[in-house]
Amino acid sequence: MAELQLADIIKPENKVYGKSKIMTDTPLHYCYGCSHGVVHKLIAEVIEELDIQEETVGVAPVGCSVMMYNYIDIDWMEAAHGRAPAVATGYKRVNPKKYVFSYQGDGDLAAIGTAETMHAVNRGENIVMIFINNATYGMTGGQMAPTTMVGQVTSTSPYGRNVDINGYPLRITELLAMLPGAAYVTRQSVHTPANVRKCKKAIRKAFENSAKNIGTSFIEVVSTCNSGWKIDPVAANQWMEENMFPFYPLGDLKDGERDSFEQFSVQKLKK
Repeated sequence: MAELQLADIIKPENKVYGKSKIMTDTPLHYCYGCSHGVVHKLIAEVIEELDIQEETVGVAPVGCSVMMYNYIDIDWMEAAHGRAPAVATGYKRVNPKKYVFSYQGDGDLAAIGTAETMHAVNRGENIVMIFINNATYGMTGGQMAPTTMVGQVTSTSPYGRNVDINGYPLRITELLAMLPGAAYVTRQSVHTPANVRKCKKAIRKAFENSAKNIGTSFIEVVSTCNSGWKIDPVAANQWMEENMFPFYPLGDLKDGERDSFEQFSVQKLKK
């Protein structure tokens, strides 16, 4: 009997998984255990499966997410810190048939970019917003972010976040779910295979919503930053499950379409 060769195994009919064709061969620069690489992969897979590579534009701001344009072969725009929703809004309005998404961290989206985030969703812009929440400023040294948990140690809160000094963590996803322009608001994670599948399903739904002209789709991904947290990836996942999920519970917060403008009209209110 002939010896089994590698070529006998690696055949198209035997393939169960592979890298998306629209991901480049550029090595990922992210720290080991980082959630960014997984989310990048999911976004690339969704764009490829929907066959919208030529119609998709990503907006990357400042932070760890800024290097995303190195890894996915689509058109990209770079925005100033926090301004990705405004840039995405402008491009989408000029090119309404394009699929436009922003990819932002918590310091970018929920701190300096709070105004842009809130108003883009409130207007019901037909864009996708993907929000990576790792409760810290990962790129610049692990400083406290709006999403940092109470008691969480960071480089700027060495004794833990103190409510009397620093205020409470910001659950911006809950705030956005209340806005009339939001069509789909969900919170996911990618720390287990099952959660990876759920997150991909949410990303696909968000992109499909973009073509329906029904409002903003917003996906928060609760993530780890083991470099910023100063713990190993396994411990980071455990810390996230024990400390972040109770405050940032996973699941859909809103699923439908933006609210009807009629209920906010002057004529309606007069009645």
